Amino acid sequence: MSLVLYFAPGACSFVPHCLLEASGAPYEPHMVKLHKGEQYEPTYQSINPRGQVPVLVDDGQVITQIVAISLYLAEKFPQANFLPASGVARAKVLETLMWMNNTVHTTFTHVFMPNKYSSSPEVQADIKAHAVGTYRSLLAEMQNLLEAALANGQPWFGGAHFGPLDAYALTLTRWGSIAGIDPHDFPQLWAFVQRVAQHPPVQRAIERERLQLNVLQR
Repeated sequence: MSLVLYFAPGACSFVPHCLLEASGAPYEPHMVKLHKGEQYEPTYQSINPRGQVPVLVDDGQVITQIVAISLYLAEKFPQANFLPASGVARAKVLETLMWMNNTVHTTFTHVFMPNKYSSSPEVQADIKAHAVGTYRSLLAEMQNLLEAALANGQPWFGGAHFGPLDAYALTLTRWGSIAGIDPHDFPQLWAFVQRVAQHPPVQRAIERERLQLNVLQR
């Protein structure tokens, strides 16, 4: 197969994982077990020296980073309508996608890996506690953006068709539960995420990654 996706269960690579499933194209899903350090093994480092997921390989060409991969897949599979074709509608979806990636996502990194920002356990604890509060406010903002989209008659976050915003919203909401934030605190967002999870391509990705949407549920 010319298309290969390197992903880690529960990571942001869930976004292109869902897009590939929705495309209907054949591809090879290759799981990278981050907890076992497989991202640092020479074979993976030769593909992505940064040791991150996702990585998309198309006919030997390596593409990294969520936004770049999402744009590439939208262009490769125009019939899937992952992004609006042009104009303000496309710009607004990309605006939200980049905000999810460079603001919401990076805030969660401060929750999940505060050791990246300080070697002091006390400082790490303070970074994490502060980031959890910030992350909660960002989930509230994401819910507001979603409500505006749905109120505008859009069935999906980005418009008339399933796309990267939907998969990313699910991922970021799920991460909130990892941070101890109950998704039920954001009822409109949580209802939407559960609907996204029932979309057949998303269901297939969830099953492959064996994900639990709300890790606070026992």
